[in-house]
This record gives sequence, C-alpha cells and structure tokens, in this order.
Amino acid sequence: QVQLVESGGGLVQTGGSLRLSCAASGRTFSDYAVGWFRQAPGKEREFVAAISRSGATTYYAASVKGRFTISRDNAKNTVSLHMNSLKPEDMGVYYCAANTTYNAGPTPRLYDYWGQGTQVTVSS
Repeated sequence: QVQLVESGGGLVQTGGSLRLSCAASGRTFSDYAVGWFRQAPGKEREFVAAISRSGATTYYAASVKGRFTISRDNAKNTVSLHMNSLKPEDMGVYYCAANTTYNAGPTPRLYDYWGQGTQVTVSS
C-alpha cells in the first residue's frame, strides 16, 4: 500500500510559478513510477508529467513541455512538479499517482495509487 499526499497548490497570476510536492509513504519509494495528472471542472483527468523509478526518464504532455519540470528525490520519498509560465488553462486539481507495475506514462488507469489532489488556480 502506498499513501500519497500532494501540497503546494494555490493561487497565482498568469505567468507565475508554483512548485507542487508529492510525499509518499508505505512502500519503498523507488519501487514505483510517479505521474502528475490534473482535472479541470467539467473535464476529464489529463496527463501532465511522469517520471521513472530511478528518475532518469521523464515524460511531459505537449501542453506543458518546456514550462513544467518533474523531479524526484528517492531518499526523501518525494516527487516535485515545478510549474513556470502558468496559464489559465493550467488550472485544476493536480493529482499525484503511483504506478507499481508499469513504466511511467500518460495513462491514468495504469496507476494504482492516487493522492487527494491540490488545487491550482491561475488568475488572468
């Protein structure tokens, strides 16, 4: 069993930055790949970024590539998402998810564990 807790969301102006964190407990952190997903009101949950178990490989949605950076610290059991140049379309609840079976990737149904989410609001 893995427990995930997100933090770092908030209100920011367009063009601003936020850093989200995902703290994990319950299992050896390096056993699982981690992804960030987001969901805006009335929309489906969408992939944002993912990172492999070792942290050597990262993946990004086209809409965030070049603006967002995912990283992990296996010694501290955390994954971070640095978000720069935020846009109103980046608004939503951001979820951290852990995948113990498959490689890191964009498919939500392949992730076994999910956090409760943290709200990101971008004012225009």
